[in-house]
Amino acid sequence: MKIELARIDDRFIHGQVLTKWVKLRPINRIIIVSDAVAQDEMRKTLVLSVAPPNVKASAVTVDKMVRAYQSPRYTNDSVMLLFERPEDIVELVEKGVQLKEINVGGMRFEKNRQQITKAVSVSPSNVEAFKKLHELGVRLELRQLPSDTSIDFYQELLSKLN
Repeated sequence: MKIELARIDDRFIHGQVLTKWVKLRPINRIIIVSDAVAQDEMRKTLVLSVAPPNVKASAVTVDKMVRAYQSPRYTNDSVMLLFERPEDIVELVEKGVQLKEINVGGMRFEKNRQQITKAVSVSPSNVEAFKKLHELGVRLELRQLPSDTSIDFYQELLSKLN
């Protein structure tokens, strides 16, 4: 499995993903990695229904993604991984999935979250997960669209928290 892009975007498959990111990278599969989505049939059906017809799409648990990553069945697949939470990425990396970079695209504002940028708000557990990813050597890039300037999300996070 070749991971072309790993992105946090709690909207998952939407206009920016479909019109910009999918066309930028040679992917044939989108995998939403989220225990919550994978276990909620209605949500999973809704999210996957908007995938482009030429790209396979699935929603899987973190553990199932680890198995898929290790499976020779997916050796020739070029994939985009979409995440809702950085905590899921930490678990994935700690279980052996090699991710060098995460694109942080969007995390909506909710109660108990601090707004970091116009599109990204984080909870205390998100902050801890981003710190852990940084410690694990995963580069965190803030960029909503491929045409945007890439910003070091970890430095942006630290500057807003202090």
